[in-house]
Amino acid sequence: MDATHRISVIFDTDANNELDDQHAMAYLFTNRETFDIKAVTVNATRNGGDIEEQYAEADRIMRLFKVEKEIPLLKGANESFINIEKNLDNTHFDGYEAVNFIIAEAKKHKDEKLVIIAVGKLTNLALALKKEPSIAKNIRLVWLGSNYPAPGEYNLENDIPSMNYVLKTNIQFEMVTVRYGEPSGTDAVRITKEEAFKIMPGLGPQLTSPVVGRHGGEYYNFGDYSVSLFQHIKYHGTPPSRALFDMAAVAIVKNPKWAQPSIIPCPIMINDKWIEQPGNRRKITIWENFDKESIIKDFIQSLTDYKH
Repeated sequence: MDATHRISVIFDTDANNELDDQHAMAYLFTNRETFDIKAVTVNATRNGGDIEEQYAEADRIMRLFKVEKEIPLLKGANESFINIEKNLDNTHFDGYEAVNFIIAEAKKHKDEKLVIIAVGKLTNLALALKKEPSIAKNIRLVWLGSNYPAPGEYNLENDIPSMNYVLKTNIQFEMVTVRYGEPSGTDAVRITKEEAFKIMPGLGPQLTSPVVGRHGGEYYNFGDYSVSLFQHIKYHGTPPSRALFDMAAVAIVKNPKWAQPSIIPCPIMINDKWIEQPGNRRKITIWENFDKESIIKDFIQSLTDYKH
């Protein structure tokens, strides 16, 4: 593959949470003609277990796509930003593998920015920026997080200080909104259980040795593993369905026409509420109004066509 014309990406994830992280990774791995994946970095959020469990799930997905020997998988932060930042002078601080890799890779990207697609808390990136502030100008952050302008959202609430720290830097910050229950956020990019059971079986490369799933069982392709994930989650709405939030963040990097961007003065979060700063010269991008049909169609097509 010619990396010159591909988008350089680090995918930062809490991989072990239900199923949207895994499907975002699948979408990345089946679009390597678009993405030059420098690494997958993991962090731990409250519902997905510790860093070892997050790492293990990311490793499963990488082995299902036969990329575990081609793409580095690195452990990041187990704890939160404020609990780690004071230890950055230590050689083996919490998350050092991922943080040091982000710093080293960002320093290489002076002409074209390194894209960090973050689909969990922002601890790894905040620590990297704290340790080496100069890398901010070399990074484009695409973060799946927040219900902005409303409060709440899982990724944000797992480490609000890390987000506020990143917002205060001069990094290119793009917020891919979630907005639970609203048609304008990635919560609208959903598929039903019936659709998943019909579409997913057998998709992806076929393995000769199986991967053991997080809920047990042996899987020879990602599609069958996907079905097992859909069997172990809660569904919402009418008809009952599940959002693939994180996949939408990958999709709009691939094709920005699949959502609507707007540029706003950078806000800040205080006491769990967004505070607007209309006079702020620093601007960030908000992504909303996602083209669900095009995103889901391309995801399925990518899995169907993928050859390793």
